[in-house]
Amino acid sequence: MNSRVRAWVFVGLMAFAAAGLWTGCGVKTPPLPIAYAEPQKILDLRAASVKGGIALTWGRPTAYAAGGPMHNLGSFVVMRSSGNHPYQEIDRIEVTDLARFQQQQTFTYVDRGATLGQTYNYRVVSITTDGYRGAPSNEATVTRVNPTPPPNPENYVVPTPSPLP
Repeated sequence: MNSRVRAWVFVGLMAFAAAGLWTGCGVKTPPLPIAYAEPQKILDLRAASVKGGIALTWGRPTAYAAGGPMHNLGSFVVMRSSGNHPYQEIDRIEVTDLARFQQQQTFTYVDRGATLGQTYNYRVVSITTDGYRGAPSNEATVTRVNPTPPPNPENYVVPTPSPLP
């Protein structure tokens, strides 16, 4: 190959490289902070002692931490601690209604491993289908106790209605 052809090949390669650098890698916007992919924090976690254990209830996160509607909620992680022990994952709840028009708005979980008389702290973390974890929810604290028995039918007195004026 003569020097003239070599020069044209070099110029062509340089032009190709410059065009590649000028167009970039295909990213049209700057990278977004992680808050645009994390689910918003659950703020309405409630716990109550029930017959089978401790019932937790919370609402579905509908937006990302930085705002904007969220449509890719994948699962929840339920965490529990007692005393001065750190939180540990006790269960994972999968969200299976992503393709449905009517989506579940309230979730409930019963911790059947709770011991009577023991006080527990709970938190729930929401996770997207892409694996982004939201911040832990508010803390719900409850002591597991035996539920109060229903009224005894032998001692129950039906109130007598008062006459109408």
